[in-house]
Amino acid sequence: MQTEKAKNDSEFELDGIPITIRPINLQDMPLERDFIDRLSPETKHYRFFGAIKNVSDKVLKSFCDIDGKDSMAFIATEEVNGKEIEIGVCRYAISDAPDIHEMALTIADKWQHKGLGKLLIKQLMSYAKSHGIKTLYSVELAENPHMHGLSKELGMLARRDPEDPHQVIYSLAL
Repeated sequence: MQTEKAKNDSEFELDGIPITIRPINLQDMPLERDFIDRLSPETKHYRFFGAIKNVSDKVLKSFCDIDGKDSMAFIATEEVNGKEIEIGVCRYAISDAPDIHEMALTIADKWQHKGLGKLLIKQLMSYAKSHGIKTLYSVELAENPHMHGLSKELGMLARRDPEDPHQVIYSLAL
């Protein structure tokens, strides 16, 4: 059940655990760093298209410094021992066309396959649509079975990247 907490903040329950989905902000840089650090090598591979150990402060700032128009990101968090922990993020950034934006989704390993990705993408889709965005697309590794399955559930179109046969471009008209 969804309960409005504040503007753009929503509460959900997954597997009996309350989670909050809200816009990310610059104060979330430590949360985002911890989130990325806790991802498995496989999840990091799918998200960053290769092996990474950690991200720079500059990259973290770019992930958290959203303007709400050309860029937007929602994070999902849970409270553990009184501390907010990031468990997922879905974001978009502007591309060459003003009404088409690239999106990315990352879910913490223990939260995968529980519906969190779908919740985050739906939140992002709703926000994007209300801000005049007509299409969201995602470039993913062709070997990523998780995104392939989720894209089918969401009715996304899939095509091979003409510039890289190891990638698939998923798109979703809003």
